[in-house]
Amino acid sequence: MQTNTALLSVNNIEVIYNHVILVLKGVSLEVPPGRIVALLGANGAGKSTTLKAISTLLASERGDITQGSIEFKGERIDRATPDALVKRGIVQVMEGRHCFGHLSVEENLLTGAFTRKHSRAEQKAALERIYHYFPRLKQRRTSQAGYTSGGEQQMTAIGRAMMAQPEMILLDEPSMGLAPQIVEEIFEIVKELNQKEKVSFLLAEQNTHVALRYADFGYILENGRVVMDGTAEELAGNEDVKEFYLGLGGEGRKSFRDVKHYRRRKRWLA
Repeated sequence: MQTNTALLSVNNIEVIYNHVILVLKGVSLEVPPGRIVALLGANGAGKSTTLKAISTLLASERGDITQGSIEFKGERIDRATPDALVKRGIVQVMEGRHCFGHLSVEENLLTGAFTRKHSRAEQKAALERIYHYFPRLKQRRTSQAGYTSGGEQQMTAIGRAMMAQPEMILLDEPSMGLAPQIVEEIFEIVKELNQKEKVSFLLAEQNTHVALRYADFGYILENGRVVMDGTAEELAGNEDVKEFYLGLGGEGRKSFRDVKHYRRRKRWLA
């Protein structure tokens, strides 16, 4: 997918951990303004590393971008600090939710507004806007976050990111460990935030089936490389994607031996 006015552009980046472990190998992708883009692939494909490269959080894990560049609204950001990126309008919601368990839900939300010098009235209006999209959080606003459900913690993490008034949210594995009904609820809210608040999303997700129903575009990563990209509709209709990622092959359920053979014959790796 190539656009002339990308909000975010990742250009042929290479990421190495501990100076020796090559994790990303020439990854390029784009997120147009006001769109949801899904980064798909199995565990270990490089999805989370890609998000951390964009949000400049690699250094905390001894990772480094050794090639390529990342641009947001036409300006390079790959050497910016994480707090500077939040002020520019990019916020990451980490895998595993990462709420402050000892704080209430509302206190968690308020930490997201730290970079915005809101008046008390503006702060109250921002909270009410979050509670409009996340009515569950309004009900649990005084509850200690560590004692809320996994779905409520994920909502708190996304709501906290929204309090920073971002233009783009990097969302890492939002469905992990959640019941299917809660996953649907969270993705519906993401879609609503995208459409009504005009926030762009780049989401890393193993649940290809759900992600492609809500995303506009998608990229598939394998072993640190982008092996396929296209509109969500194109990817959902691709026979290889349907067979290997969506489990919808025309020959019924495959054995492990068949899957290993299929890995060897995948056309995009030929």
